[in-house]
Amino acid sequence: MDREKRNHLIRLFAAIAAVYIFITILEFTLRPTSIVFTVLRKGAIYSLVAVSMNLLNGFTGLFSLGQAGFMLLGAYTYAIFTMPLSVKQSERVYRYYECIVPFDTGVFIGLIAAGLVAAFFAFLIGLPVLRLKSDYLAIATLGFAEIIRAIFQWDVLGPLTNGANLLREFKDLSRITLPFTDIPFPPTLFVFIVVGICILLIVLLINSSYGRAFKAIRDDETAAEAMGINLFRHKELSFVISSFFAGISGALLAMFQYTVQAQQFRTVLTYEILLIVVIGGIGSISGSCIASFLYIALSEWWLRGLDMGTFLGIEAPDLFRSGFRRLVFSLIIMIIVLFFSRGIMGDKELSYERLKTGISRIGSRGRRSK
Repeated sequence: MDREKRNHLIRLFAAIAAVYIFITILEFTLRPTSIVFTVLRKGAIYSLVAVSMNLLNGFTGLFSLGQAGFMLLGAYTYAIFTMPLSVKQSERVYRYYECIVPFDTGVFIGLIAAGLVAAFFAFLIGLPVLRLKSDYLAIATLGFAEIIRAIFQWDVLGPLTNGANLLREFKDLSRITLPFTDIPFPPTLFVFIVVGICILLIVLLINSSYGRAFKAIRDDETAAEAMGINLFRHKELSFVISSFFAGISGALLAMFQYTVQAQQFRTVLTYEILLIVVIGGIGSISGSCIASFLYIALSEWWLRGLDMGTFLGIEAPDLFRSGFRRLVFSLIIMIIVLFFSRGIMGDKELSYERLKTGISRIGSRGRRSK
């Protein structure tokens, strides 16, 4: 490893360590109910599902719209597996049904099971739909997400999914403890650790020989096949891996929301994730992460005051008062898309050299204006 790469890795790990230290400090200084934790936790969860979607859309060239369905599978699997057996038998949750899962697992086993169930269904769904292309693939995966949401609300599956009723009292973020102890684990730090490990695995995959095959398929399927790449096998692999991490993100979202219900995983959720991927840059991991936190901060925090019907001192007309925040938020998204047609990062990644170049350009412009 040459000196430049070694210095790059040192700066990268130092930046990551600084982020985790900062999160730990926040956990012990701010109130647990602070809106900052909502933005950080939800932003991190959306980062993972956006990166998993980018693996398909940005790096493999598969236009899939089934993320909400795989998140639903992961959320339900985690909730069912980690709900204490005493709760299942007490009829506090399964009031109208008798739960058929006679055991409960730990948090980490539940997360892995959530990813595996989502990956298994992705494998089955991928066998027929991955032979489709472009819009047809998007329609097929979108239909799968809607079908799976309807099935999970079906009364016949009530002993497993509790029908259309809520699932709750599973191991959420407030019930996580350090391994082999009863000491509470900082919730935000836990989310960041799980998301960080998952994104790291995706980055390693993208930079491996499989990742290069995915990019070759994205750029030109005919040329990739001529080079000896098995198109269907690699598409299926990308689809399954993406769904695995989408399932884990669904489990994390369930832990964050404290409840699970199929109605939460509507098509709008997939569109939100797709919007984050486009804003961040199709084919950029760091772009998806940055866009996720910006999206959540805007929608959940910075624009909350607009619900009162004012923006920068301007009173909203009565016609827009009930949805003024959504109106302003939509305008901001349109401006970002217009000025960043390829997203905030395009297909590039955030790096020390890029930050240094950007700061120097801003400084030179400031000196010229003077």
